[in-house]
Amino acid sequence: MRIALLSYRSKPHCGGQGVYVRHLSRELALLGHQVEVFSGQPYPVLDQAALDAGVILTEVPSLDLYGEPEPFRTPKLGEYRDLLDVLEVAMMWTAAFGEPLTFSMRAARLLKSRRADFDVVHDNQCLGYGLLDIKRRGFPLVATIHHPITRDRSLAVRAAKGLSKITAWRWHSFLAMQGRVARRIPSLLTVSKTSEDDIRDAFGVRDGALATIPLGVDVDLFAPRGERVPGRIVCVASADAPLKGVAYLLEAFAKVAADHPVSLTLVSKLDPEGPSARLIEQLSIGDKVSVVSGLDDDELAALLASAEIACVPSLYEGFSLPAVEAMSCGTPLVATRAGAIPEVVGDAAVLVDPRDAEGLAAALRELLDDPDLAAEFGTAGRTRVTENYSWAAVAAATAERYRAAIAVTRGARLPLENPPVPSTPEVPTTPKENAAC
Repeated sequence: MRIALLSYRSKPHCGGQGVYVRHLSRELALLGHQVEVFSGQPYPVLDQAALDAGVILTEVPSLDLYGEPEPFRTPKLGEYRDLLDVLEVAMMWTAAFGEPLTFSMRAARLLKSRRADFDVVHDNQCLGYGLLDIKRRGFPLVATIHHPITRDRSLAVRAAKGLSKITAWRWHSFLAMQGRVARRIPSLLTVSKTSEDDIRDAFGVRDGALATIPLGVDVDLFAPRGERVPGRIVCVASADAPLKGVAYLLEAFAKVAADHPVSLTLVSKLDPEGPSARLIEQLSIGDKVSVVSGLDDDELAALLASAEIACVPSLYEGFSLPAVEAMSCGTPLVATRAGAIPEVVGDAAVLVDPRDAEGLAAALRELLDDPDLAAEFGTAGRTRVTENYSWAAVAAATAERYRAAIAVTRGARLPLENPPVPSTPEVPTTPKENAAC
């Protein structure tokens, strides 16, 4: 098949959308399909294997209003190219996030004359009104919703103070558009049963439109690598946002650091004036906390494999690639019972309630104090990932969904059942019960 894969932003090495585009495009090409990625900034970094297999990257430039080193910048007059640029700036000035809308309209404009070039268009989480124009032009259309951003909005509004609550709500105003568009796309994908249920509740999509295909991981790259650094705890949080629960981990880490020789590495982009940075200072743990960002896959895999414990303290996750990547490295995992995390990790991690700093601290101490138990969790995690999560299987199942969407445009009915994906068997080695669970 000839596939147009759309992604309004594709952060290369951290964040689910960019990881999804990079790996899915490669595996689809290796299956023999022709893939052209259309992406806004930040652009994805495609694997050499993908490029060798013929994957094409078509850049769909915006004004990049939220990029480093100057997020929320005001463009110079000469930067404006058309009315879409004006709309993008106007939405930013009124505290709205306009990228999903403007990217979809730019993509629709690019595809307008290319109906003969593609058999199917696959949107990655954009769900902008431009997709409806693409659909009207006769393109078979599939869209992936990793999780409904309604969860992000609820947590952001709850964490905001005073008038900032209005700003947080306005920022997420694109959700009304996403719901309307999702209800009009005949074939939708998501990454977990938890996300599937949440999307139905948030967007009201019709029965039969939504299928679940779990994400994958490169089990050869994300693998055990020898000696671990004693006391090193690693947390991968793609954004310094309430959804990721970093504040609760920092509080837990401060408690553990009081009686254990530990260090914490946060893989994230922290605002120097933001709440996490302020909390690190308030807790006086700056000498024990390192913040890194911009790691490539090999550097991230090496860091996770060097950790004594990995932690995912999120308040909600539609899947959690960081959890799967840590387990693939054989690194014992402490995570929260939030969103799809229990579904994804099964019995191969220590689970605690979200927003429970005391519970996180107790779980971290337990694994630090019991190396044998930690090793059991590490082995169970590695086993679970190698048996259940592979990008090749994700691509094959996704291609089947493409075929069904193509059939729908020809008048056939979309299958109600999910496409075949690897089952999730019981973990062969289940770690012993412990108080932190």
